[in-house]
Amino acid sequence: MIPRAAACLLALWLVLAGAMLPASAQPASDPTPLAYRDAAEEARFHALAAELRCVQCQNQSLADSNAQIAHDLRREVLDLMHQGRSDAQIKQFLVERYGEFVLYRPQVESRTWLLWFGPALLLLAGAAVIATLIRRRARALPPAADEPQEW
Repeated sequence: MIPRAAACLLALWLVLAGAMLPASAQPASDPTPLAYRDAAEEARFHALAAELRCVQCQNQSLADSNAQIAHDLRREVLDLMHQGRSDAQIKQFLVERYGEFVLYRPQVESRTWLLWFGPALLLLAGAAVIATLIRRRARALPPAADEPQEW
């Protein structure tokens, strides 16, 4: 027979151990395939899903991701399309919900100027540095003597 205190400790340990297990089980998504009304709607859906980023994967589009949230977002996008929303309205809905990160091409505004124009500025700065170095070397070289070359 186990003493009462030991049984309580064992029960407490089991409860705590169960609480610390990672919640790896994901709810099953709806297994039915997406239903498009026509080929034009399917093409619009795929184009829109390619422009949106999976919020979990971060390097895959919504169309390419197999994450559970990507499945849910694809269904959400199709539902919004069936409600008659435009692509811009759907993108705005997702931006309000998940932030600008969900867009592969964020809008050009004052807080995204560095993102859009930073690479060009770095390229121009690098070209200016190289041009300056070439000019300095050209000035530092002694003038070439006009001597005949022997072949």
